[in-house]
Amino acid sequence: MKLDGLVSGLKTEELIKAMMDVSAIPKTLITNKIADRNSIITNLQSLNTTLQELVTKAKTAASATSLAAFTASSSSETVTVSAGAKASAFSTAVVVDAVATAHSLVTAAAGSTGWGGPFTLVGSDGEAVEVTPLGTGAQDLAKAINDSKAGVSATVVPAGTDADGAPLSRIQLTSAETGAAGAFTVHRGTAAEVAAGTSTDLGAQPGAALITQGADARIRLFAGTAAEQVLTHPGNTITVGEGIEVTVTAVSADPVTVTVARDAKKQTTTAETFIKEIASLLTRIDKGSTATVGGVGETTTLGVFTGDSTVRNLRGALANAVQHPVDGISPSTIGITVSDKGVLSFDAEKFAAALAADAEGTQELFSGVAARLQGVTTQYSDKYDGLLTSRITGQEDEVKTLKTQVERWDVRLDQRRATLERTYAQLEVQLSKLQSQSSWLTGQLAGLSPSSGD
Repeated sequence: MKLDGLVSGLKTEELIKAMMDVSAIPKTLITNKIADRNSIITNLQSLNTTLQELVTKAKTAASATSLAAFTASSSSETVTVSAGAKASAFSTAVVVDAVATAHSLVTAAAGSTGWGGPFTLVGSDGEAVEVTPLGTGAQDLAKAINDSKAGVSATVVPAGTDADGAPLSRIQLTSAETGAAGAFTVHRGTAAEVAAGTSTDLGAQPGAALITQGADARIRLFAGTAAEQVLTHPGNTITVGEGIEVTVTAVSADPVTVTVARDAKKQTTTAETFIKEIASLLTRIDKGSTATVGGVGETTTLGVFTGDSTVRNLRGALANAVQHPVDGISPSTIGITVSDKGVLSFDAEKFAAALAADAEGTQELFSGVAARLQGVTTQYSDKYDGLLTSRITGQEDEVKTLKTQVERWDVRLDQRRATLERTYAQLEVQLSKLQSQSSWLTGQLAGLSPSSGD
């Protein structure tokens, strides 16, 4: 508990506080500077994050197929067509002679003890895989086959009962992959017995059946012409051109027309989206660099990037990347322009017209601009030696130094307060002594004075 001067009558607490407020001015200035630097760091970090995201997008845009976009259609629901980045305009007729099927068979029925002993699966390539179930039941054999990783799945199917009412089962075996290469046979016996011809082919037993024969999908291009071409594939998706695939689901004796065409609207939208992101970034930097000048008696407010040479240079590098010619051709020829006020814009109609006139040239020019933007964004945002990254690190180091100064000022101010409190406490003690002496002297002088009756 602290009391103001009991002897002096001074409001010592207020005096000490006033003097401490004056002494703390340097600390306050440093604290304000820390808050300002932290605000700058936050905005620079946000800007750097945006740049890092743009590195990836610019890399994608710089590829030779970044604008690739196609519409694909088919005259029949049984044939679908897809177009990848390397596709080109294409149209042809397809005759589907066969769809790919998985090889599948079902064994004859047998009782609960009819599935013991070694079995061997033989693939179309002659490779033999032996399986030995742990028991004699159908489930034991099915599990052994499924665990063998032979590329065949086994499922137990109920098959009624025998004459004595005992349950019977079959096993359906199906190749994991479609196509002729997935065909197989299953034998009771070892691989050696299969090779010797002494094993039993379960698929050839009475009551067994071949459900589907493993076969490749087969289509014909240019059917009925001298250029007729047969294409086969183990699966139902077949490549008919670079970046173009058709998927068949049913046989079709009549030709099915598949068509791939450039999607100019989507290509333009892709380019526009990318350029607008750069424009948005430039606008963000401009707003952050603008100072609001106050009137007479008003405060001038600086932007978070005002006076920051790194950000200013970044802005210039981005603008140069999108407006300077690529191999002597100006980006403005495809609708990418920067106004005299530094505003980046994209003319969708002009870009679409450029695509229609020279799709390859437009792609090359756009990719060239994107490649330069990738270089700029990488140069500034690289997490190790990026220019903006280094700027952020420098600001963070300055904040650490300022925080150390604040800590030292805290120690100084604590010492200053302690000194003031001791000084005023001693003042009260001295004043108390002086007051006591004064009272004693007053008493002594009163004793020396003659009484009125003398």
